[in-house]
Amino acid sequence: MSAAAKRQTFRRLHESGCFVIPNPWNVGSARYLQALGFKALATTSSGYAHSIGYSDGDVTRDMVFAHFREIAQAADVPVNADFENGFAHNPDGVAENVRLCVETGVAGLSIEDFTGNDADPLYPFGLAVARVRAARRAIDAAGGGVVFTARTEGFIKNRPDMEETIRRLKAFVDTGADCLYPPGLKTREQIEAIVKAVAPKPVNLLMSAATGFTVKDIADMGVRRISVGGTLARVAMHAFLKSAREIAEQGKFDSFAGVMPNAELNKFFRDDLPRQPKP
Repeated sequence: MSAAAKRQTFRRLHESGCFVIPNPWNVGSARYLQALGFKALATTSSGYAHSIGYSDGDVTRDMVFAHFREIAQAADVPVNADFENGFAHNPDGVAENVRLCVETGVAGLSIEDFTGNDADPLYPFGLAVARVRAARRAIDAAGGGVVFTARTEGFIKNRPDMEETIRRLKAFVDTGADCLYPPGLKTREQIEAIVKAVAPKPVNLLMSAATGFTVKDIADMGVRRISVGGTLARVAMHAFLKSAREIAEQGKFDSFAGVMPNAELNKFFRDDLPRQPKP
């Protein structure tokens, strides 16, 4: 599927219903997730960073571009790019970086209003809106096919202010965002308030903990898109660390019981993408 076709498919997914967009952190996890039937994928800044030995937020822009390109080329479904804060503070810098991000072949991208400074985490309202406007213009100049998600980070950056979150999201709608994403919502009341405030625009809900909500529950609240951020990557890292600690501290290998055989993974990757050339 071409990049243009993936973008059209991704846009259609946001028009009705509710879909889960899981977050792979490398090509292998991306290919397995699409084989499970997920209709779209999204990168994860934390999952990718941790997998290559970096802290979240410390990976360079060019490293991220290479990662986006690799995942977008490996996947046969649309890929959304977690583009963090656009790797720039000023709107002109955001616009230029968004232009380069579009060139990686992704079907969508998100820009957040986190400054990178935990002591002063959110860009001032006016600047946050100007950054969204700049990203929108850059996408339009590139052809407009990429789905643009605007994020506000208050609920995961110790600024859980519902009134301010809604104010920002409404301004992002007015500035041209295709999808709205306020990570950190926990309760049904919060989720439904956000969905109502920005309707009919689609809302992305982050599910990063066991809240008890099912996909059906979330769909019934009016959410269109569900992502998991870096949680799947942390699940994998958690299993790895638990097993390694058992060996190091107890001299036991009990955690190896029931693990998927090497031959099964070999068969999957051999059958899943036979066109992949050998290195």
